[in-house]
Amino acid sequence: MLFPTIEFAAFFAVVLALNWLLLPHRTVWKWFILVASYFFYGYADPWLMFLLATVTVVNQVGATQVHRATTTRARRAWLIGAVGIDLGLLGWFKYFNFFAHQIDEALGKVHLGAPLPLLMIVLPIGISFYTFQGIAYVVDTFRGDFAPVGFLDFAVFQSFFPHLVAGPIVRPREFIPQLAMRHDPRAIPMTPALFLIAGGLFKKIVLADYIGTQLVDPVWGTPDLHSGPEVLAAFIGYSVQIYCDFSAYTDIAIGLALLLGFRFPQNFDRPYAASSLQIFWRRWHMSLSRWLRDYLYVPLGGNRRGGFRTYVNLFLTMLLGGLWHGASLTFVVWGGLQGLGLSVERFVNQLRQRRAPRDHDVVAVAAVPPGLDPAQEAYREQTQAQAVAERRVSGGMPKPLAVVLTFAFVTFAWVFFRSPTFAVAAQLLGRLGDLGPAPLVTVPVAAAIVAGLSTQFIPTRFWGAIEIHVSRLPWWAQALLFAVVLVLIDAIVPEQGVAPFLYFRF
Repeated sequence: MLFPTIEFAAFFAVVLALNWLLLPHRTVWKWFILVASYFFYGYADPWLMFLLATVTVVNQVGATQVHRATTTRARRAWLIGAVGIDLGLLGWFKYFNFFAHQIDEALGKVHLGAPLPLLMIVLPIGISFYTFQGIAYVVDTFRGDFAPVGFLDFAVFQSFFPHLVAGPIVRPREFIPQLAMRHDPRAIPMTPALFLIAGGLFKKIVLADYIGTQLVDPVWGTPDLHSGPEVLAAFIGYSVQIYCDFSAYTDIAIGLALLLGFRFPQNFDRPYAASSLQIFWRRWHMSLSRWLRDYLYVPLGGNRRGGFRTYVNLFLTMLLGGLWHGASLTFVVWGGLQGLGLSVERFVNQLRQRRAPRDHDVVAVAAVPPGLDPAQEAYREQTQAQAVAERRVSGGMPKPLAVVLTFAFVTFAWVFFRSPTFAVAAQLLGRLGDLGPAPLVTVPVAAAIVAGLSTQFIPTRFWGAIEIHVSRLPWWAQALLFAVVLVLIDAIVPEQGVAPFLYFRF
């Protein structure tokens, strides 16, 4: 069930009303939201509900047994068992055919052809997200960071429909404690929620889908028919499309959760305004970045085992992060490029910091104008310290240049992410030097790309000021304004309907 559809609108209207009616009856509400979430997930294919239930049972049993075990060996065995089943299910659905094909090719090259069966395995929507949440639950229990809860609470956490199929990846400690809180319908942050939902629909339907159908899909579909300027525009267009599409989903998810009385972590923070690759990954798909850091990079050793091992850990983390996105060597290359870029960037910055004095950094933080109250002074110091940190990781170059270079690298890497094969990626990159007309780059397409990029550089306080003004309107005026926005967006939806979110395939 897609968010921007009439079916979901009807579903959510019923769920929203019953949600607040049943919340005072906590156990009844949990069963209701569990059933509603399973209905949402199994709407198109009921068998998916059994897979979700299996992952839920495995991780609840694993976390419970890890918590109860009295020896480290037993605790580690239950951890390995639960995580192993999670990764096994993920590997079966996402990677069996990929690895079978690679093994067949390798055997064929040495004349030992023993073809492994290629099965028609359909990737279940959302499996990458809820298996990662289950792994976090078991690992946090093993580390002593979180104690396992009752089965019903964990089942609600795993299946809660706003974040179920495309994130954000919510940690147990970020959601489960909210189940015990008192939720007051009068305290719903309605204005921020409606802003997120309306903004998400606009980014998805007006920007992402339009850029995709009018420019990106035609260029990637027939690479040999397009000139260099058209291909370059498609590269930039895809950067805008994937950001608008994915951030739209998580914005809508966060907004829906707010209307139901729950808060999710932020998942995007103007990533294309980043002045380095390191900052980009602090702002892009933030819940995945934190997951990879805490459950992959840190266990590998992080930066605690010397410089060379740090570079290896960075590279491996991003390489596996690329493979997480899909069973294709192009995803592996995309992840490898990110890991290589982060490693080179770290090496250059460390080399520069050894050679250059850092006294000016201290002065920049300390030089706070007098007369500010403590809150203003703390905010100013925090802002200046952040600016200093960003200048360090951007190599000390002017910020506009650093932003452009970072965006160029990210856009180049997206070419492999979007391409189904290396041949397509190479063909597109080879067309860049072929000058010619660009009929697909129309004024509306260029305007959509510029609009998508401009969202990266509008200060967050600007949107905050608009929210404050709208929040002062009476509730009926806010609802009317939201309805008008929805009607305008609906008028733009093409006859074939809204395209599935890009991250459904990951």
